[in-house]
Amino acid sequence: MVHTRGDQRIRMRVAILLLNSGRGSGEVARRQARYLAANGCRVFFMHPGIGEGAPGALNQDIELHSSVTPVHEHLPSAGRDQEQVAVMSYARAMSYLADYERALESVIDEVDVVLGHHASISAIATANIAGRAGKPYALFLHGTGIEPRHEGKYDDRLWSLIQQAIEGANGILVTTEYVRDRLVRALIDLPLERFLVLPCGVDLDEFHPDQGAVIGRKYALPERYVICPGALTASKGPQNVVAATVEYADLAPTVFIGDGELRQQIEADLNGRGSVLGFVSAEDKAALINAASILTAAPEKKEHFGIIYAEGLAAGTPSVAYEGGGVASIVTQRTGILTERDPQALGGAIRGLLTDPGRLAAMAREGRRRAEEHFSWLKLGRSLEEWLVRMSSQ
Repeated sequence: MVHTRGDQRIRMRVAILLLNSGRGSGEVARRQARYLAANGCRVFFMHPGIGEGAPGALNQDIELHSSVTPVHEHLPSAGRDQEQVAVMSYARAMSYLADYERALESVIDEVDVVLGHHASISAIATANIAGRAGKPYALFLHGTGIEPRHEGKYDDRLWSLIQQAIEGANGILVTTEYVRDRLVRALIDLPLERFLVLPCGVDLDEFHPDQGAVIGRKYALPERYVICPGALTASKGPQNVVAATVEYADLAPTVFIGDGELRQQIEADLNGRGSVLGFVSAEDKAALINAASILTAAPEKKEHFGIIYAEGLAAGTPSVAYEGGGVASIVTQRTGILTERDPQALGGAIRGLLTDPGRLAAMAREGRRRAEEHFSWLKLGRSLEEWLVRMSSQ
């Protein structure tokens, strides 16, 4: 579907609606919006607290009636400024619905297709407004939004509306077959042809083996170190990585980047076997991953995707991590090691790689090749665009 605005040809007009600014899911959405806008699409990008939004998109703030932002996953560090939708009462959750509907309704006549994020209030708003306007819509179902239903959360009346929105979608976007089969279809029996499995993409120039040469001097790091990126919260499992360091600390220290309520405990328990850098800039994060010898993580819950592992591939930094969830769709036996969910096993695998430089180098080369073939955000953006164009043309 091609539209003309002045001398500009617009291939497709798409609205992207998020529950909130997000971290992982938000960054994926911003990158997708940026790709679509750069490739001739008119993109309306919407969520509360829009800030700078997505480059090239028409960024629109969703004004909430409350100072408390609905979220799919509550972090303790957020205090009282956020509330997880999965634990809201039906009345409280529905009080936010009009905020999202009002924002989407203001642009619905100017779009061909809507992409809503998360099995949440945002999905209901997407279904309601797109349905009234007779416009097709897709839902991007992230594991963090739908997983709480498996744990008995969400008011039943609220979940019924979310499920209706999912069942009525023209397409469902997920990052891995694990999310599709174990999280979505285990609850809602949708046909496989309704899904697009699209991994999170990475910038192959930002994450690159040759782009981390000087970062070690900035942070006074040795030539060889293990890196653990991510929030320092119990669910992300930094405490498991600290326990694993006992197995290999004589060969390399472990550097943690991120922050959270466990920071002081992590710093104390490391006992000289590594360091915590806290939050660093996106540029420094990429450089630190590029320069690391190994990337590791040991989350308590199974990863739905795990963008850090794809970043490690592109950086030529092999991953050693806990098995389970969608991680195996990224890390193969030729690019890293997935261990049983035990700190000693994790640490032993890291030690084995650090003492086998030939195998480590081979994994680094294969990881970079795999990233170029499967995880380029430009290639994945093209697949998303083609899927949405087909949907909007039906």
